[in-house]
Amino acid sequence: MSEIAMQKNIENKILVMRNQQVMLDRDLAELYGVETRVLNQAVNRNAERFPELFRFQLSDEEFKNWKSQFVISNSDRMGLRKKPYAFTEQGVAMLSAVLRSETAVNVSIQIMNAFVSMRRFLLSNATVFQRLDSMEKQLIDTKVRQSEADKRIDELFDKMDKYNIEEKQGIFFQGQIFDAYVKFESFIQQAEKEIILIDNYVDLSVLERLTKKKNAATVTIYTNEKTKITAQDIQKFNAQYPYLTVNYTSKMHDRFLLIDRKTIYHIGASLKDLGKKCFAFEILDTSFVPMILQNL
Repeated sequence: MSEIAMQKNIENKILVMRNQQVMLDRDLAELYGVETRVLNQAVNRNAERFPELFRFQLSDEEFKNWKSQFVISNSDRMGLRKKPYAFTEQGVAMLSAVLRSETAVNVSIQIMNAFVSMRRFLLSNATVFQRLDSMEKQLIDTKVRQSEADKRIDELFDKMDKYNIEEKQGIFFQGQIFDAYVKFESFIQQAEKEIILIDNYVDLSVLERLTKKKNAATVTIYTNEKTKITAQDIQKFNAQYPYLTVNYTSKMHDRFLLIDRKTIYHIGASLKDLGKKCFAFEILDTSFVPMILQNL
């Protein structure tokens, strides 16, 4: 192996653990051309030369994290039953004296050069690493916030599905004219056969909304005789959207909308004024339908 290739190979084996550069016993043994067992036996015979500052055994968590970063072959797994030892730069320097061979001295020099090269690289790129670390943290924070937001939205829709399967009532505030008319049109589009509207103040804008009905649904309006709808208006409406009948009554104050005589809406504003001021609507019990119709 060329000197440059050897240097690169060594640099690839340098890890960062406990905020310092280290090499594992199995990688050092491979470079020195000895078994990992033999290397550690030589170190143990000279334990006084290897304080924890020079050599330490990986913790359970460090061992687990290290294994998770590499694809280990079946042959290598046999050597991973025991937690490996990590040697710091000082520990590697001491190894050459313990192993006592020309190969060990030469390899140790190359390893020390690799440590120096890596240290220079880390120092010269410290700002870049800090920025990358900051970006990673920001990305994680963003993902966490997005996850929390998605969770809250999901919870909101779950509650809507659970508690608002059938809308029984609602309120519109001043200025919500479009929203109010959209809601009203959704009511009339439910009708399959008949729409009955009780409203003392009806004009052409109300008829315009009623054009959204299904073709088969007839419309009957009960309103005050002073209504602004003329016979000609009714005739023109029926020419395109049959069939509309207008009856007059002075017995009603509130506004009601009956859909197929199965659903009855009590509406707090005349339909021509929806959204101009705050109003509410609610669905009444169907038992009120006969009583309302009898008292028109």
